[in-house]
Amino acid sequence: MAKNKYSVIGVMSGTSLDGIDVVHTHFELDDVWFFKISHSETMAYDQKWIRTLKDLVSNSLEELQQIDTDYTNYLSGIIKDFIDKNNIKDIDAICSHGHTALHQPDKGITYQIGNKPTLAKLLSEKVVCDFRVQDVAFGGQGAPLVPIGDALLFSEYDFCLNLGGFANISTDLNDNRIAYDICPVNIVLNHYTKLIGFDYDDGGKIAATGDVNKDLLDRLNNLAFYKEDYPKSLGLEWVHKNVFPLIDSFQLETKDILKTFVNHSAIQIAKEINKKKHAAVLITGGGVYNKYLIDTLKQYSQHKIIIPSNTVIEFKEALIFGFLGVLKLRNEINCLKSTTGASKNHSSGKIYLP
Repeated sequence: MAKNKYSVIGVMSGTSLDGIDVVHTHFELDDVWFFKISHSETMAYDQKWIRTLKDLVSNSLEELQQIDTDYTNYLSGIIKDFIDKNNIKDIDAICSHGHTALHQPDKGITYQIGNKPTLAKLLSEKVVCDFRVQDVAFGGQGAPLVPIGDALLFSEYDFCLNLGGFANISTDLNDNRIAYDICPVNIVLNHYTKLIGFDYDDGGKIAATGDVNKDLLDRLNNLAFYKEDYPKSLGLEWVHKNVFPLIDSFQLETKDILKTFVNHSAIQIAKEINKKKHAAVLITGGGVYNKYLIDTLKQYSQHKIIIPSNTVIEFKEALIFGFLGVLKLRNEINCLKSTTGASKNHSSGKIYLP
């Protein structure tokens, strides 16, 4: 009989390169799943790793494999420091997403670095990781994977919206959980903010001073991706190919780029959540702190926006990857064909022993 209480470390690194999110969470099954986050921290990347991770798509496969080894060693140190600092004992598993290097599911490719078997040996703990590869092998997008956690841990909300490097959403439709990427958010905003010497646009204050370029806004809103039906997902490669060249061709001031792109993101997000009436929308991810973005979204949508505690805002994805690991340990479905487009529901991830 499967146990009903788990103590796990969840680890997530996103495309916005904010750092590595690490959480220590207790999960308990009592008819429904409950969670309690005991410790949480974001470990910022140093400049060397930011440069390396920002440019992963330009590396050869051989170079990527060496980076993978180096990153696995680096990640083990981050996780070990977190465990030691918080004096965490009796861990059932470390459940890690790794960091996406390549994501081209249409070509059957997805590659997350930091998921090598050596991670378990370096930490002397059981590791559950590499959650995306099996889904792509089953014909899926390998993303989004968080919706099973939305369905089982946050069922009281009509929509779960995450504003990270990309905006992604999950909801129930006809008794199925559906989820998909909506549009880029911080991956674009941070890129242009860094060009004027800031890591991010604090509260959206720079964007708020700009002007919307209607021609650019229309061109962004007419990108082919937005006409595709779900399941669908975005990657850094898509942004490099479709978004940056388009924006750069307008040669605008940074504040105008930011304001235009915030409005673009808000329009695309509102278009999706406005498909339901009187909805409760839980918003998490770093984009929540962009007040101008949230205010703009409220203008385009009349829904009830719920912003949870800072811990859930910042660590929901790491929390849910911890939960995906628990489901894998129980050999239960943690990957839904309704969200990824895979041929079947399945229990994804690899389990490595120390």
